[in-house]
Amino acid sequence: MKQFSCEAEQIMMECFGKDTIISLATTENATPYVRYVNAYYENGSFYIINHALSNKIKHIKANPVVAIAGKWFTAHGRGVSLGYFGKKENCVIAEKLK
Repeated sequence: MKQFSCEAEQIMMECFGKDTIISLATTENATPYVRYVNAYYENGSFYIINHALSNKIKHIKANPVVAIAGKWFTAHGRGVSLGYFGKKENCVIAEKLK
């Protein structure tokens, strides 16, 4: 992961370190799918709560390359399913998305 400068990290936290809407792009059979998702940014990652059986998760499991976009930025990276949001290690993030 490319590290942000301290100023850039502060801007990201101010803009996205709370419940926010971004666009998420995934692919299936070389066809792109883009949709709005509820997200939260922290330490270089965006976190999204989603149903485990959704097409988004199916796409990410088959091809973890994803892209995101907000009002003034675009990025790409690797999507990872962290599992059930109620797991002890996911509870802090889940609370921030409520």
